Amino acid sequence: MEKPLAFKMAPKSLKDVVGQNHIIGKNKIITNLVKNKKIFSMILYGKPGIGKTSISQAIVNELGVKYRFLNASINLKKDIDIVIEEAKMYNGLILIMDEIHGLHKDKQDILLPHLESGLITLIGMTTTNPYHSINPAIRSRCQLFELKDLETKDIIKALNRAINSEYLKGINIDKKSINLIAKLSGTDLRFAYNLLEIAYYSTTDKVVNEKVIKKINSKPVFFSDRNGNGHFEVLSGLQKSIRGSDVDASLHYLARLINEGDLESVYRRLCVICYEDIGLANPSMGPKLDAAINACERVGLPEARIILGSIVCEMALSPKSNTAHIAFDLAFDDILAGDCGSIPEHLRPNNPKYKYPHNYPNGYVVQQYMPDKLKNKKYYMPKNIGYESQLKQIYDKIQNIKNKNQ
Repeated sequence: MEKPLAFKMAPKSLKDVVGQNHIIGKNKIITNLVKNKKIFSMILYGKPGIGKTSISQAIVNELGVKYRFLNASINLKKDIDIVIEEAKMYNGLILIMDEIHGLHKDKQDILLPHLESGLITLIGMTTTNPYHSINPAIRSRCQLFELKDLETKDIIKALNRAINSEYLKGINIDKKSINLIAKLSGTDLRFAYNLLEIAYYSTTDKVVNEKVIKKINSKPVFFSDRNGNGHFEVLSGLQKSIRGSDVDASLHYLARLINEGDLESVYRRLCVICYEDIGLANPSMGPKLDAAINACERVGLPEARIILGSIVCEMALSPKSNTAHIAFDLAFDDILAGDCGSIPEHLRPNNPKYKYPHNYPNGYVVQQYMPDKLKNKKYYMPKNIGYESQLKQIYDKIQNIKNKNQ
């Protein structure tokens, strides 16, 4: 079978790779390593279709060295054994390994001593965060390079290169259609090549226009990786945007999550935001959010987006306070550190020395509630914002009474 366009357009050298100028541009680290004919074990990580395989292949092409390509999730221990024997024959070999995060311990044990000795130079590739997903033993023997998202101009540059190549003879495509493919592809160049090739072969006259492209695909590609880091990056973007009161960014990240259809993650994260970031500044937001989630559960998608959009706007524009959860964390830190102490005697069950606050004016009476060890400890530091400003007035009044009695 004929190889796909993405394979045919694979760069032969680093200068043919689009994007990633921070590591392969003029006088950048990987460029200089190749120029000096010296390469070290490394891990390239980033989203699909942004150049990990291209850079790996370009490195071995320019160095003109022996190499082998394996997939950590698919290839067996015996495949690694064969690579090691070949490396011994050639006095060294580069192993390009895709999905390096899937390298199980039994395979690592075989590979590690040969990475240590330099017999094998590893170029690992992964879409996950290597700091979380890759064994520290492998990580410590490799330099980590993060690949950046490709920009639309990078995708367009690569598409134009393919259009002018020998592989799409007679193609007729205008700038609007090229821009549409780039837009639909997000940051994934491989997807862009595939979409262009399918559009080319789906016509009888080789005319590729917006109508042809939209029949094939009309929905942009977003890398979110529901079970991996990409998904949590979007959730993190949502929380930080609401916390920062940026309503437009909040809606952007919400839209990306709804595009996945993963409402459960949205519900859970919004609940956390409600109590972690809005907190006592607007405690009515909790019941409002709960009502919104119940309404979403009743109507489902696509109408749930209307409800979520409304509540997220209100959450983003709401006054914010993190005092309650910060106060609890401080209290919990004391527990973990063993700073507890005995409960005061008058607070123990049926103790006649206990003063019942409801029997006193304004429902408050001065007495010690903290253990002796912590009796002067303060965890809660109220903010003068939103509803919490009212709580602060009560808190300050109680503190004044305490201070007078002391």
